[in-house]
Amino acid sequence: MAMSGVKLTENCMTTYNDIQKSKKYRYAIFLIKDGQIDVEKVGERNQSYADYLNDLHQKDGDAEDCRYGLYDYEYKYNPDGAESTFKSKIFLMSWCPDASKIKKKMLYSSSFDTLKRAFVGVHKVIQANDKSECGQEAVEEILRSTDRN
Repeated sequence: MAMSGVKLTENCMTTYNDIQKSKKYRYAIFLIKDGQIDVEKVGERNQSYADYLNDLHQKDGDAEDCRYGLYDYEYKYNPDGAESTFKSKIFLMSWCPDASKIKKKMLYSSSFDTLKRAFVGVHKVIQANDKSECGQEAVEEILRSTDRN
């Protein structure tokens, strides 16, 4: 259990399995509400990375708000001397912008381990505090760095 005492709802695991095993959704956005991590929104398979970022970057009044995001990312892979193929990697992102409220940042940071432990099979974990760190180019570079040529 996380230091914050925040637990996952059953819906979180169902959604994770829908993304990882069934390929039912492209992404999911999670938030902490009433002392639990719950699914806020899911993105259909045809939705884009821009849609994901739009759903991830929420406001809490005037301040930026924290969220967790899970995304099934597909890209073209060209290994040396072989034909190019499409690869799919699931990443888990903690979005805690610098401008968000301190208590929120602390709660989301201390609860992130709960998601990381529950979502077995995630290829990469990304912590983003700035919009440049969760941009598509930055994320794809991180995912490609784990490819073998």
